[in-house]
Amino acid sequence: MTQSIHGHEVMKMMLSSDQSYSRESLCAAILAKYGQNTRFHTCSKENMRADELVDFLQSRGKFVTTQNGFTTLAEKICNH
Repeated sequence: MTQSIHGHEVMKMMLSSDQSYSRESLCAAILAKYGQNTRFHTCSKENMRADELVDFLQSRGKFVTTQNGFTTLAEKICNH
């Protein structure tokens, strides 16, 4: 059985790591934490791979650019 993790959990992981990511390093961190077979969902989309989730979150303005890549902010995580 494949588990599905909400994108909010990935954003919380980013916040707790206190580091910046590239697209590739974030995908690698997601796979390391949640596993290759995990799928991801958000409030409006389901059944995404890690790379699809990163692209989706980026398209929704959930990332903040830093000198070394990007991160996120707590206020970018919706609370519903």
